[in-house]
Amino acid sequence: MLVNLNTWLQRWIAILTPLSLLIGVLFHQVGEHLLFLVSWLFAFMTFVGSLGMNVKEVRMVVKHPSVVLVSIAFLHILMPAWAYLLSILFFDDHLLTVGFVLAVAVPTGVTSVIWVTISKGNLPLCLSIILIDTLSAPLVMPVVLHVVAGERIAVETTSLILNLLWMIVMPTLLGILLNEWTKGKIQTTLSPTLAPFSKLSLFAIVAINGSTVAPYVKVISWELVGTILLVLFIAASGYAAALAMGHLLWRDPVTATTFMYVGGMRNIAIGVVIATTYFPAKVAMPVVFGMLFQQVLASLYSKVVELYRNRYAPTV
Repeated sequence: MLVNLNTWLQRWIAILTPLSLLIGVLFHQVGEHLLFLVSWLFAFMTFVGSLGMNVKEVRMVVKHPSVVLVSIAFLHILMPAWAYLLSILFFDDHLLTVGFVLAVAVPTGVTSVIWVTISKGNLPLCLSIILIDTLSAPLVMPVVLHVVAGERIAVETTSLILNLLWMIVMPTLLGILLNEWTKGKIQTTLSPTLAPFSKLSLFAIVAINGSTVAPYVKVISWELVGTILLVLFIAASGYAAALAMGHLLWRDPVTATTFMYVGGMRNIAIGVVIATTYFPAKVAMPVVFGMLFQQVLASLYSKVVELYRNRYAPTV
């Protein structure tokens, strides 16, 4: 039953995510009283996602160091710079600029594993990048946010780092240790049981944090429409840039496919938590809207990857 529920939730995640946001906006009075649950829900999601990881994944860093390093640079330097440039070009609002940068500066998404598997990428390499990027988040993200926010927005760096350690690093290490201790058996026992609850936690996070952006989305405005469109463009261009860069650098469809999904997907839920915890509510707008397009774009780009592999695989 739980396996079927998880499959159903995965199939409809692209619809259930915006529906959760809508519910959060409509019932924002309830969500405002549940914000304290968000950190716990995210820590649980991270734990469930890390049950499929093990220390062997780190070996891929030695085997493919350039892919790992370029992935980190793409995720936390190139894409934040691109989002910053576009946001100041189209909006004269520092809060939105911070939001756009935050939306792409978060670690890569664990769900990229699903799409890398579907598109026949390098799964061990994907897992190693996710692991390294996730564990480095408490060091990388505060630096990026401090540079972007500057003196105009005070960021409680120490609190942010501790919160990232609690929500990301500790659950990840716990999941890896349990996977190692059970010699991988936990992936076939506990992981399938918890998987649907992890997805339900994601929807709960979106709904609860939807209450914080309710004042900005209840009234349709040009700023709201422009924000949504720019979020979509940045996300779509991120996938395209990652695929093009992967092809130019490695000339290997398998590696390029892996790099595209790692570079395109984001753990946006952590961005929502950070935005609503450490910044004014308006910063959360671009971050929350980023959740609306991720899975849809991943599905569309799986078709692009299929065409790409058909063209270049025979010559590699």
